[in-house]
Amino acid sequence: MSPAAAPEPTSLLEQVDQAFEKAAALTSYPRGLLGQIRRCNGVYRITFPFKRDDGSIEIVQAWRAEHSHHKLPTKGGIRYAEIVDEDEISALAALMTYKCAIVDVPFGGAKGGVRIPVQSYSAAELERITRRYAYELYKKNFIGPGIGVPAPDYGTGEREMAWIVDTYQSITADKLSSLACVTGKPVPLGGIRGRREATGLGVMFGLREACSVAEDMKAIGLSAGLEGKRVVVQGLGNVGSHAARFVRDAGAILVGLAEREGAIHAEGGLDLDRVLAHRSETGSILGVPGATDLPRTDLALELDCDILVPAALENQITVENAAKIRARIVAEAANGPTTAAAHEILLGRNVLVLPDVYLGAGGVTVSYFEWVKNLSHVRFGRLEKRYEQQSHQRLLHGIGAFLGRDFTPGEVEAMARGPDEEDIVRSGLEETMIRAYSELRTLGLRAGLGLDLRKASMLSAIHKIARCYEDLGIFP
Repeated sequence: MSPAAAPEPTSLLEQVDQAFEKAAALTSYPRGLLGQIRRCNGVYRITFPFKRDDGSIEIVQAWRAEHSHHKLPTKGGIRYAEIVDEDEISALAALMTYKCAIVDVPFGGAKGGVRIPVQSYSAAELERITRRYAYELYKKNFIGPGIGVPAPDYGTGEREMAWIVDTYQSITADKLSSLACVTGKPVPLGGIRGRREATGLGVMFGLREACSVAEDMKAIGLSAGLEGKRVVVQGLGNVGSHAARFVRDAGAILVGLAEREGAIHAEGGLDLDRVLAHRSETGSILGVPGATDLPRTDLALELDCDILVPAALENQITVENAAKIRARIVAEAANGPTTAAAHEILLGRNVLVLPDVYLGAGGVTVSYFEWVKNLSHVRFGRLEKRYEQQSHQRLLHGIGAFLGRDFTPGEVEAMARGPDEEDIVRSGLEETMIRAYSELRTLGLRAGLGLDLRKASMLSAIHKIARCYEDLGIFP
């Protein structure tokens, strides 16, 4: 079989490793250092029994992978799904390592997974599974504010993080910093405002920044700016629904949406709120008045649009459909939605791919803010809000005196309001995504990579992690 006819790898771990090796080939680092950066440091496989509500006993398989200890703690979400396996968890842990490095978040990468069909279990059963999983992580020193800090992922959320922190607090001796053992918690339990929508908001910030570069947009046949761009979003989970909302609010037009039951299309634009309300009432996005139904989710990928946002699962864009993609920008909101071979096809067709390893960094960025908040025991905005508000009021009075008019109390209130926690979180996330995109684009131009931001992203991660090891004197 010729190399051209060889089947492309379908394992997410193989895809991640391929992307790493392509970037590593552009460096002069020793092979031993590159191997240390690439390989997963450790995987803990767990098997434990739990009692179901009917009294029967079931065996659960779970994993926790720590990909890199070049910085501590390690960071990565916990997913609950039937398809979870060791390869997937290891791949996602690697992506988290690279993601943190790219946006300068001081964590090593990790990931956790429990192989269960979430919909088949009651809340009480899920609580027992979650608490046992947390206990197993504690026993093996895989969780703690300075060791490993999990977060929500597919199939988990604030509820599961609350169970984990409660379990951890009941057995740890370090009560003072115990809230920092996980992120993505409910706000009253030490969570941070803005964490739930952080990944979707980061997608919008990254997209907006890419679209603001007139030179790059001209190169792919688009005008500068996100406003007016036709967008298709595949996947309306936490990330996809928030990404859709934020790009809409930024002036883009949602012309297609897809979920597991199918997809819908409207050239004039879809009302996102109406679609979500319809799905809540009927259990499906199909049948929304004014929209055309498509029977399969994957058909949405081939719709005519300017920006395609795959926000579902991995391996959605492959060699089978890459040539049919009509979008000029593919914004990867999911982990690994584009295979390595498909990525090369898109590049050859002059499509700008914003890679998952950059675009999906909003969640871990805001998780870092939450971790810092838990360790400092001070809510963001608490110290500076009133001071800034008073400073703004004095400035407005000065402007009013210069203009010869007084601002109304309502105008003063609107313009002088000091930042609260969510304002600070969003501002920090925006700055992080803007700065990282600028770094990646500059690195890509210097390396002669053109529009290949995936290779530039991996190259950036390799450089930053390598410097950590060199500073430690491990690899001179």
